[in-house]
Amino acid sequence: MTTVNPTPASLPAALAEPTVPVRRSWIALIFAANLGVWMAFFTPIQVLLPQQVERIAPADKEAMLAVVTGLGALAAVLANPLAGALSDRTSLRLANRHLGRRHVWTATGAVVGAFALVVLARQNTIAGVAVAWVAAQVCFNAMLASLTAAIPDRVPVAQRGGVSGWVGIPQALGLVVGAVLVTAVVTGNAAGYAAIALAVLLLSLPFALLTQDDPLPREHRSPLRARALLASMWISPRRHPDFAWAWFTRFLVQTGNALGTLYLLYFLSDGVRVADPEGALLVLILLYTLGMMLTAVVAGRLSDRSGRRKVFVIVSGLIMAVAAVLLAVAPIWPMAIVAALLLGAGYGVYLAVDAALITQVLPAATDRAKDLGVINIANSAPQVLGPALSAPIVVHLGGYPTLYAVTAVVTLVGSVLVLKIKAVP
Repeated sequence: MTTVNPTPASLPAALAEPTVPVRRSWIALIFAANLGVWMAFFTPIQVLLPQQVERIAPADKEAMLAVVTGLGALAAVLANPLAGALSDRTSLRLANRHLGRRHVWTATGAVVGAFALVVLARQNTIAGVAVAWVAAQVCFNAMLASLTAAIPDRVPVAQRGGVSGWVGIPQALGLVVGAVLVTAVVTGNAAGYAAIALAVLLLSLPFALLTQDDPLPREHRSPLRARALLASMWISPRRHPDFAWAWFTRFLVQTGNALGTLYLLYFLSDGVRVADPEGALLVLILLYTLGMMLTAVVAGRLSDRSGRRKVFVIVSGLIMAVAAVLLAVAPIWPMAIVAALLLGAGYGVYLAVDAALITQVLPAATDRAKDLGVINIANSAPQVLGPALSAPIVVHLGGYPTLYAVTAVVTLVGSVLVLKIKAVP
């Protein structure tokens, strides 16, 4: 990929490195928008889709859930960098006024994605569920691409760890709020999907409507050619080794996360054998979120103040690996409680600091959203690989103890390899 960076003096506001700290109101709005997106991602995966798939195909629920979530993750792998690349090039005018390049993707993704969830609720076949979930994933990944780019677009480097901590919390909190919403506030699978759809709109649209989004002057917009667009998705590891290592380490850690979480409801039912698996899942999600909230912002701010990122990433991977080992050696309810707290604490540190680290190794200001979309492949691809690995491990290769042992190894290796990144301390 060949990218020519404009000289600093010629950079418009949309491409310049931000220097003015963002305010608490901005952080609150992007926090809410991310909460809506992650509710839409995780509540179906952890609660609604397993219920729906089990109702449609009870005898093959594990395999069918793997198919549905795998196809959705594959759609996410393709949609996120593509939407990011398009938002990098977006230059719209309305009534002779330049519009920003990100918010149109956030707002459109929210509206169309909410509609896709409503359609998903009405499906009574695995094929219908898969198609509707793929459509929802495309929309919400367009939102995620634009929201993720807001950090390097508007947040100074010295503030990114703390802000990334706040932005990372919704990844766990979204599942908690979503799970409470679809189990305690509304009843029924269809009502659950409708509630999540409404939440996406209410939480995400205010950020798109109320915050600044710098326009991209047309002279700075890269040509929109299909071949060049596809070619830009390849970022040479030889030319940008730090970016390549950042991608690979994120991929490994998220693969560990996918291995450990996909069958959590079934693990509680068939492995731990709790009387109320759905209630137990909610308890673990609450504890996980508590651990994450206790560490994410604190670790991000400590990383900002020290200027160091890698040591925090390594420690976070070690904590998560210990939690997975506990589940492997002692699949009992008290140990699951301890593991949930440790996993949340470790993942909170990881999300805040690794997200800040990644923004410091992006190859070009002109391609921030696209490059972060490529990074997000490392988040989404494990959702494809995870089911392919998890199902045979659980069914044929030792069950849940083996699954969580593999989770520990993959997570630890991914976090330690961050040492290969040279440009960030």
